[in-house]
Amino acid sequence: MAHSQSQPKKASAPRKSSEATTSGNPIFPGWYADPEGIIFGNRYWIYPTYSAPYNEQVHMDAFSSTDLINWTKHNRIIDTTSIKWAKRAMWAPAIIEKDRKYYLFFGANDIQSNNELGGIGVAVADNPAGPFKDHLGKPLIDKFHNGAQPIDQFVFKDKDGQYYMMYGGWRHCNIAKLNNDFTGFVPFEDGTTFKEITPEGYVEGPFMFMRNGKYYFMWSEGGWTGPNYSVAYAIADSPFGPFQRIDKILQQDPKIATGAGHHSVIQVPGKDQWYIVYHRRPLTETDANHRVTCMDVMTFDSNGHINPVIITNEGVKKQTLKQASTK
Repeated sequence: MAHSQSQPKKASAPRKSSEATTSGNPIFPGWYADPEGIIFGNRYWIYPTYSAPYNEQVHMDAFSSTDLINWTKHNRIIDTTSIKWAKRAMWAPAIIEKDRKYYLFFGANDIQSNNELGGIGVAVADNPAGPFKDHLGKPLIDKFHNGAQPIDQFVFKDKDGQYYMMYGGWRHCNIAKLNNDFTGFVPFEDGTTFKEITPEGYVEGPFMFMRNGKYYFMWSEGGWTGPNYSVAYAIADSPFGPFQRIDKILQQDPKIATGAGHHSVIQVPGKDQWYIVYHRRPLTETDANHRVTCMDVMTFDSNGHINPVIITNEGVKKQTLKQASTK
């Protein structure tokens, strides 16, 4: 896939007709992975990795929708011209709104040791479509703590208003307490800054949400380049766990697609209605970077366990947020 240096920064129009009744999978065209789905106002937003060779993976696009069917592309919301220390492999974004600012967290440079420049960075904008500018001028985390490669960060706002970052590759996951302006971390009472919360089977891609007072912790297993990439989860009473692996809930279907993993979750506000946003590899593709962003319904059983997700070609039905908030 050609690297789109000449793309305009303006948003492009939705591609689907108004008659469409489902999103279809993938939900938008192009090679995109590691999608972070979130709601800002009355729009759904998805922030994915631009899935290309690492030396070309130097920008990010975002996508927004009012109905889950028609998606608007927001080109180049961030790139390495605004993140001077990032030179390659910007990926796996996480985003959160705080005090009317939008903070975009990302991994860059794919560092393999403490002697290299890179790690997890943070950028800030006044608009969810960017443009995002470097918040620190340097990485937020640039070292290996507890064996965790500084990648695949997720920011979680707890019920008491405290923001935590969960992150980590190389089969280790840490949690850390962010300070008020997201310029660093606040040590825990025991003096440590990074606590390991790695569950059995964890590889990368952590995500957390709350439902009925419980903390659901999810992660990706397997290798991202292969067909067996997948998602598993645990439930605990605290964001610190302990997290005991319950089951795998997202994986390939050899009739639909392979390598289904590195996901996020969207809840329709005020409703027990959930979607899983994830990437997968079409059956026609073998290139590791040929990944597409998809969305399917996620449900729970009577015990609060997550039912195995059925991955589809149809995707999800129309759901506007204004409708959801007035029902």
